[in-house]
Amino acid sequence: MLTLTDDLGHLSFVVAGDGSPVVLLHAGVADHRMWDEVVPGLTEAHTVIRYDLRGFGQSALPEGPFSEADDLRRLLDHLGHDRVRLVGASWGGRVALDFTLVHPERVHSLTLLAPPWPGYDWSADMIAYDEEETAALTAGDLDAAVRVNLDMWLRGPSRGWDDVPAGLADRLSGPLRTSLQNQDAVGALSQGPGKGAVSAVRVPTLVGVGALDTPDFRAIARRYATDIPRATLTEFASSAHLIALDAPRELTGVLSKFLAD
Repeated sequence: MLTLTDDLGHLSFVVAGDGSPVVLLHAGVADHRMWDEVVPGLTEAHTVIRYDLRGFGQSALPEGPFSEADDLRRLLDHLGHDRVRLVGASWGGRVALDFTLVHPERVHSLTLLAPPWPGYDWSADMIAYDEEETAALTAGDLDAAVRVNLDMWLRGPSRGWDDVPAGLADRLSGPLRTSLQNQDAVGALSQGPGKGAVSAVRVPTLVGVGALDTPDFRAIARRYATDIPRATLTEFASSAHLIALDAPRELTGVLSKFLAD
């Protein structure tokens, strides 16, 4: 991986392909590797940029207060890209949206895959998940916390483990463990999501959600698709929360068409 060093630490990133630039932003339980099976289908037409958010993957923990949107701007400036297509999964989708609201002139299109909604009134099931994760981390049982998160974000509420594609739990466990180890430090220093109204987004926007995701995130996806003026909603029938892992071929097809349009 390549490294961009600054006064807050460093960001690790990879670049592949040739063409109009596309940035893939990973979920908050993963790192840049979650896109491994999607990238090959995009690189013939695009320069594909992936990086680990601060405190994830190979990017260092921040050494002071930071903004995820500022980090993305800093990386694009470093690479010399004035305008890009953004694709974000879960928390990465919220980072992409915040960047679009702050720097609309630098975004050609926006793809949001199951992003959260700040301040959302979470269901009892989501609250119970959060409490179970917190209890495991408080007890110092990182293995249990990883299992809780794999159940929520990879398996999802609508299928058994036999229905999850083979090997995905092993692929996700390492990045997930890193995110859990660092989440308190990152959360304490992150300036968090922006406060701009999503109705201000003016670029073409694709909102994606897995049909097997939680009811909360399916409702949030519909809300984004309704409130963003130029948004369309696509549902991925075989996917839970992490579409790039569950349905990479289907996602690549949808993305290729959307990015070309």
